[in-house]
Amino acid sequence: MNRIAIIGAGISGLSAAQILRKNHSVTVFDRASKPGGLVKCDRIRDNLFHRVGGHVFNSRNQEVLDWFWSFFERDKEFIKARRNAKILFKGKLIGYPIENYLHQLDKEFVSSVLDDFLSSDYQPRSPFSYPNFADFLKSNFGKTLYEAYFRPYNEKIWNTNLENIPLEWLEGKLPMPDLKSMLLSNIVVQEETEMVHATFYYAKEGGSQFIADRLAEGLDIRLNTEIAGVSKTEAGYFLAGEGPFDKIVFTGDVRQAAAVFPDSQTALKAGDYLRKLPSKGTSNIFCETDLGDVSWLYLPGIETKAHRIIYTGTFAESNNRGSERHTCVVEFSGDYSFEFMSEEIKKLPGNLKPIDWNHEPNSYILHNHETASLLKEFNRNFAAEGIYLLGRFAEWEYYNMDKAIEAAMKLDREINQ
Repeated sequence: MNRIAIIGAGISGLSAAQILRKNHSVTVFDRASKPGGLVKCDRIRDNLFHRVGGHVFNSRNQEVLDWFWSFFERDKEFIKARRNAKILFKGKLIGYPIENYLHQLDKEFVSSVLDDFLSSDYQPRSPFSYPNFADFLKSNFGKTLYEAYFRPYNEKIWNTNLENIPLEWLEGKLPMPDLKSMLLSNIVVQEETEMVHATFYYAKEGGSQFIADRLAEGLDIRLNTEIAGVSKTEAGYFLAGEGPFDKIVFTGDVRQAAAVFPDSQTALKAGDYLRKLPSKGTSNIFCETDLGDVSWLYLPGIETKAHRIIYTGTFAESNNRGSERHTCVVEFSGDYSFEFMSEEIKKLPGNLKPIDWNHEPNSYILHNHETASLLKEFNRNFAAEGIYLLGRFAEWEYYNMDKAIEAAMKLDREINQ
């Protein structure tokens, strides 16, 4: 049995703690006043505000599903919903993903898309044979869809040249259809079923905060505890006046590794590279809305800086308890003021009325073409020192909730091998 310290009480840290505690003594540290990390929620005027996006749960991994549901009464505590996503495209609400709903677009635009598909230049290949995200999008969806939808929408989110994004980083994170499946979806008009969240589960009360709070039960957690640095002696690791610990699971920001682990040779050697890893923050404005049956609305148009609306009020009626209307979160990539966002939402449908807002300095991580291989090496070297990186900002992977749990299971196997 090892004595393990886990830094961070988000989904990654909580999942790791619950899994590892079966064979080890585990203590969790977090600087916040409650667990949750990026999935944290607050009640504002008795309406539920997801401060960073809107988090739901499902998985294709049966091991993850079995583990997750061992903490909950699924049918009693959760709602199962079908994803009803839309795109606000040229002033019209159409289905998502756009390639499955070409039949809802103007004839002239669809004709241009078909010209791209029928062109001799249209020769799509295996998705991961493309050198970057931009080439994949242009080659698979054609110039018309790329310029009208895929490029502006993705540049809004990532605020970077799409040619700098390696495609392998996006595996499992977006649909990658071939021409036959796109045409078939439009001819027989079938719903998207391949995405992991085509259906999803959502807590009847408390949203993703309910999940974090439940996973925190039974754990030894030190909240309101800032980790200024971890020291190492022959006895082990010491932090926040506690120790020794045999191993550390770090779920914080890997860019701060040199400051958090001043005695680590890996952090010392990799520090300059890690500090330069790029990320994008998000600003969210929480609103009342008239729209009540949409779950996500994507906003590719240049008329607004917002890139999507998450209709969290649609997920559970309890989310709207303090309002006579539904609620939603409008998300912007970058740092925007409440005043700016309040003006921007006037351009959006639903008669939006602001309730509250939040800025998260780091929400999305970015890869370039060397990131994955270098981080794999750093991960291995940290582990040799008894320091394990876990989670979105420690591993620098764009994890959803299910992938964070899956990574925690993988870590458990690594520590126990």
